[in-house]
Amino acid sequence: MMQECLIKIKAPPKNHIAIMRKSWGLTEKILSGEKTIESRWYEHKNEPWDNICEGDLVFFKNSGDPVTVRATVSRVIQFENLTSDKTAQIIDQHGNEICLIDRNPNSSFYTNKKYCILIFSSSVKKITPFKINKSGFGMMSAWLVVDDIEKIKIPIDRKIVQKKMFR
Repeated sequence: MMQECLIKIKAPPKNHIAIMRKSWGLTEKILSGEKTIESRWYEHKNEPWDNICEGDLVFFKNSGDPVTVRATVSRVIQFENLTSDKTAQIIDQHGNEICLIDRNPNSSFYTNKKYCILIFSSSVKKITPFKINKSGFGMMSAWLVVDDIEKIKIPIDRKIVQKKMFR
């Protein structure tokens, strides 16, 4: 079953932090425009399932690095009760825009995945880097949702960063 976010309530947009696997190089692909869809594949419903809509902001960071990229959500599609055939259809239709590393719907990556959420991005920008305080979200959380990014934002002291770069 496929479900698009059709909620058009005039509420302030939510802020999301997507934590990416650094070795896959996906934040660079988001910035270059090669990757226009972020996908999350789950065994159970996890954030941002039913908690993200058009107009929300997604801040991207590589694991262990500061946040460096911001995008606006232009569309969300959720899939549930995934089968191998449905997974193959998602990969065929959206694999290029997702920049999937593994396109085999029968691979171990997709085994036991029952849910998929596709988050379409627009207005992608490189931003001044900042760290985040993940307290209360769980150390293994790869997606965070907050009403205001300023509540978890930790500015980076540029002088310290520059000193480290020139040592």
